[in-house]
Amino acid sequence: MKADAACLFILWKDGSKSNGRGQKAITASTTPVTENRQFGSKMTDSKYFTTTKKGEIFELKAELNSDKKEKKKEAVKKVIASMTVGKDVSALFPDVVNCMQTDNLELKKLVYLYLMNYAKSQPDMAIMAVNTFVKDCEDPNPLIRALAVRTMGCIRVDKITEYLCEPLRKCLKDEDPYVRKTAAVCVAKLHDINAQLVEDQGFLDTLKDLISDSNPMVVANAVAALSEIAESHPNSNLLDLNPQTINKLLTALNECTEWGQIFILDCLANYTPRDDRESQSICERVTPRLSHANSAVVLSAVKVLMKFMEMLPKDLDYYGTLLKKLAPPLVTLLSAEPELQYVALRNINLIVQRRPEILKHEMKVFFVKYNDPIYVKLEKLDIMIRLASQANIAQVLAELKEYATEVDVDFVRKAVRAIGRCAIKVEQSAERCVSTLLDLIQTKVNYVVQEAIVVIKDIFRKYPNKYESVIATLCENLDSLDEPEARAAMIWIVGEYAERIDNADELLESFLEGFHDESTQVQLQLLTAIVKLFLKKPTETQELVQQVLSLATQDSDNPDLRDRGYIYWRLLSTDPVAAKEVVLAEKPLISEETDLIEPTLLEELICHIGTLASVYHKPPSAFVEGSRGVQHKRLPGSTGSGESVESPDTGSAAGVSEAPPAVIPSQGDLLGDLLNLDLTPTTTGPPPPPASSGMQLGAMDLLGGGLDSLMGDESEPPPIPLRTDTPQSPQLPHQSPSPPDYSPTEVGPRDHAGLVKLGGDLGGGPAIGTGFGAPPATMPASFNVPVSGGLDDLFDLGGGVGMAMGAFNPPKTVWLPAMKAKGLEISGTFVRRAGVIQMEMTLTNKAMSVMTDFAIQFNRNSFGLAPAGPLQVLSPLSPNQSIEAVLPLSTVGPVMKMEPLNNLQVAVKNNIDVFYFSCQYPISMLFAEDGKMDRQVFLATWKDIPNDNESQFQIKDCHLNSDAASNKLQGSNIFTIAKRTVEGQDMLYQSMKLTNGIWVLAELRVQAGNPNYTISLKCRAPEVSQCVFQNYETVLKN
Repeated sequence: MKADAACLFILWKDGSKSNGRGQKAITASTTPVTENRQFGSKMTDSKYFTTTKKGEIFELKAELNSDKKEKKKEAVKKVIASMTVGKDVSALFPDVVNCMQTDNLELKKLVYLYLMNYAKSQPDMAIMAVNTFVKDCEDPNPLIRALAVRTMGCIRVDKITEYLCEPLRKCLKDEDPYVRKTAAVCVAKLHDINAQLVEDQGFLDTLKDLISDSNPMVVANAVAALSEIAESHPNSNLLDLNPQTINKLLTALNECTEWGQIFILDCLANYTPRDDRESQSICERVTPRLSHANSAVVLSAVKVLMKFMEMLPKDLDYYGTLLKKLAPPLVTLLSAEPELQYVALRNINLIVQRRPEILKHEMKVFFVKYNDPIYVKLEKLDIMIRLASQANIAQVLAELKEYATEVDVDFVRKAVRAIGRCAIKVEQSAERCVSTLLDLIQTKVNYVVQEAIVVIKDIFRKYPNKYESVIATLCENLDSLDEPEARAAMIWIVGEYAERIDNADELLESFLEGFHDESTQVQLQLLTAIVKLFLKKPTETQELVQQVLSLATQDSDNPDLRDRGYIYWRLLSTDPVAAKEVVLAEKPLISEETDLIEPTLLEELICHIGTLASVYHKPPSAFVEGSRGVQHKRLPGSTGSGESVESPDTGSAAGVSEAPPAVIPSQGDLLGDLLNLDLTPTTTGPPPPPASSGMQLGAMDLLGGGLDSLMGDESEPPPIPLRTDTPQSPQLPHQSPSPPDYSPTEVGPRDHAGLVKLGGDLGGGPAIGTGFGAPPATMPASFNVPVSGGLDDLFDLGGGVGMAMGAFNPPKTVWLPAMKAKGLEISGTFVRRAGVIQMEMTLTNKAMSVMTDFAIQFNRNSFGLAPAGPLQVLSPLSPNQSIEAVLPLSTVGPVMKMEPLNNLQVAVKNNIDVFYFSCQYPISMLFAEDGKMDRQVFLATWKDIPNDNESQFQIKDCHLNSDAASNKLQGSNIFTIAKRTVEGQDMLYQSMKLTNGIWVLAELRVQAGNPNYTISLKCRAPEVSQCVFQNYETVLKN
C-alpha cells in the first residue's frame, strides 16, 4: 500500500504528456510546487517524514479545518506523509474530504490520493465525495476532469461505481484528448469491478469507437483497455480487427508514446492478415519501430514481424530484406545492461530456433565477455551452439576451448558440453571436436575430464565405430572419476566396447567393489555393462555376471534395479540368443538437437515474444494463475502442417457435439504404473475382425483403473483381463537363488453381464429379452420384409423406399493436440463398414524424437466399445511424419454409463509416455444392419412403449425431400418401415437397432417447401433419444 501511494504521488507530481490545453495545465500545476519550495519553506518535503509527535492526529484535525489555504495544504501533506510511512490516519477521513472543495490543483491531487487509499475501508464516508467528483468532471480545466475520472476508477467501492457511469460517459466524449485517454483506461478498471455494468451502459461500444479517434494516445489507451478486458473474456470478439481498423492502428503507431506503441503492436500481433500482400504491407509499416530506443518496443515489433513472416513466400525479395533488417536491432539489445541482455538473449534463443538465418552472420556478438554475469554467459553459449554451422565451426571451437580454461566451474562444464554438442550437430567438425576434448582431458583438471567423458559417450552414440581409438586415453582417467554421470558414462563405454578392451572385466570389477555405495544411475549402468560383457565373453565373466545379478536382485532395495536384474537373469537362463538380441541390439543414433523446444510450444512462445513467457520458455497457462482464461496462440499458416482445420460447414459434422474433445486430466491424477507395461509385439498381418469373445486388448490395462475413479463410479468392478499368450511375471521371492518359473495367468472367461446391465442403468427398465427395447416375442427372425403389402391401407404406401446411399462418415478432427502429448498429435473419426466399427486415426509426430511401441486402451463406456485387436503401427513414427492407423472395435467390452452417453475415454501409450483424451463417437456407428423391424411389430412396439418415453425434436434448415432423406438415412442403418402422406406432409416411420439390443423407433415428418423437419423418437431407454436426434441432424445436413 505504501509503495502504491508513493508511486501515485510521484506520478501525479510528474503529470503526463498531452497536447493542447492539457499540456499547459500540467505545466501550470507543477509551478506552485516549485514556488512553494523556493518561497514558502526553507526545507524540502522530507520534513513531513521526520516528525514523531504524540497527539498528532488532533493537531492535524485542527489544521485541516483551518481557514487558511496554506495551512490546510501543509496539513494534507503531513497526512499523506503519515499514510506513506504506514501510519493509520483513516480517522481524518471526513476532514480530508472537506478539503476537496478547493481550486488549488496540488491540494486536490493530495486529497484524491488519500481517498484512493482509504475509500475501501470507509465506503460510507467515501460517498460524501461523489458530488465533488461529479462536479470536477465538468471543471473547465481538462487536467482536473481527467484527475476526477481517474480517481473514481481507482476507488474500488461498489457503492460508488453506479455514480461513476454518467461522468465517465461524458469524459469518454470529452473535447480534450487527455481526458478521453484517461477515461478509456477507467473503463477497463470499472470492468474489473463490475463487468455487467460496463456492458449494460454501452461503454464497450464507446471504447471501440475511440479506436478511430484522431489522437494517437487515445487510440493506444483504447486498445490497451480493450485488450485488458478481452483477456478476462477470451471467447469474446471485443477487438474486431479488420483491415480498416488495422490501418487506423498503424497510423497512430508513429505518433504515440512508447507504451502506446507497445499496446498497439501487441494488438497487431493478434491479427491474421488475409493474404501475403496485406502481411507485407503491415511489415513495411512496422519495420521502423525496430530502431526505437525502448527495448520493449523493439521486441514487440520483432514479435509482429516474426508472426507475419510466416505468410510471406520465401522466394519474395522482401522476405530476404526483412531477414536482414531484423538482425541489427537484436544485436543492439545486447549492448544494454546485463538484465536487459538476458531478456533479449532468451527471446533471441526462440527466434534462432525458428529462423536461424536471421543471425547466422552475427556469431561474434554472442562471444562471452570476461565481465558478463554467469546467467548471460550460459545463455550466449546456448545460442552459439544453435548458430554453429560448417562455415563458422572453427571459430566457435577455438572460442569454446578458451572458455574451458576459465575459473568458473559451472561455465567450464557447459563449455565442454557445448564442444560435444558441436560434434553431434556438425558432422564435419566431429574429428576436430574429439581432438579438442582429448586436449582438455590432458589438462587433468578433474571436472573438465569428467565432462569430456560424458560428451564423448554421446559422440560414440552419434558416430559408431569411428572414434573408438580414444578409449585407451579415457581408461587412463578411470580412477579420477567421482561424479555419478561421468562414472556411468565410462561404464557404458567399457560395456559397449568390451571386445576392444582387454581388461574390461577388471575395470568393471573395480566398480563392483563398492556397488551399494554407488548412485542408482551407476548401478543400473554397471548391471547392463556386465551383462553385455558376459554376452561378448561368456567363458571369462560367468562369475562376474552372477555376482552382479545377485547384488542387484537379492541385496538391493531399489525396485528399478531389482526388476532389471530379474529380467536379465531370466533372459540369460532361458534364451541366451534372445538376450543377445535384446541387450546388444543396434541402438538408434541420437538426434542432432536434443534440447530444442517442441515445435508447437515454440510457435506459441514466438507469439509471446517480449513477455514473461518468452523468458521462462513456458506458455502463459503454465504460470498464470487465476480465473482469467489464457488463449493459446499459434503462428498463421502453421495449421497446414498437420493441424485439422474445420470449415464452418463441417463444424458439427464430427457427430454429436460441437465442443472440442476434452483432454482427460494429466497422468499425475491417474493410478497405476503406466510406463513400464509389457506390450504384445505388433504383427504384420491384417487387423483381426472383431470377435464376441477371445483376446481383447483389455488384457493390457493402460488406464490402470484410474479413470474410473474420475467418473465417480466406484461400484463397478474393474474389467477382468482375458487370458493372453503373453506370460505375466509373478512376484519374485528374494530368497530364490535361481530365476523362478512363470506361467500364463489363469483367468476365467469374460463376464458379459455388464452388457445386460446397461438397460437398467439407462432406462431403469427390464433387461434385454424382457421388454427392454426389444420387439415382442412374436417378431419374425428375419427383418428384411418387402415394403409393400400387408399394411398398405393403413400406411398408404404411395412409393417404395429407394436404394440406400453411402453411409455418412464424419471428417477427422483433432482428438489429442500435440501440446498435450509431448509432440504426438492424434486426429481421427469413427466409421462403420460391412458391420465392423472402425476407429480411423492419423498419428503425427511433431516432436524431435522417434516414436514407437504404440498401444491403446479404452475406459469402460456406455456401449462396451473396446479394441478388437492391438493398434497396428508397423513402422517407427519419425519426426514430422504422419501414419494412418485403423483400429477395429468390438462392442463386448465392460460397460459403464457415461455423460454424455457417447463419450469415449482413451489412453494411448508409446515409448515416451501414456496420454489420455476423450472423444465422442456418432451413435450411428452402433446401428446394426438387422435394424429393420417388421411393420406389424413396429406398430405393436410403438403402442407398447409409454408416451412418457416419446421425445420430439426439430431439424432446421434441411432441404431434402422425403425420399432423399430416407435413402440418406438408410446408408446409416436407419431403416424406413413405411411412408404415408397426410395433407401434403410425408411421414416416414423408421427403426434402428443398437448393438446392445436397444430398439429406437422414429416418425419423421417432412413438409414440401418447409426446410424444418419434425422427428418423434420412442425408446424404452429415453436417454438414447438425444444422441439419436443429433445423429439424424448430422446425417441429413451432410
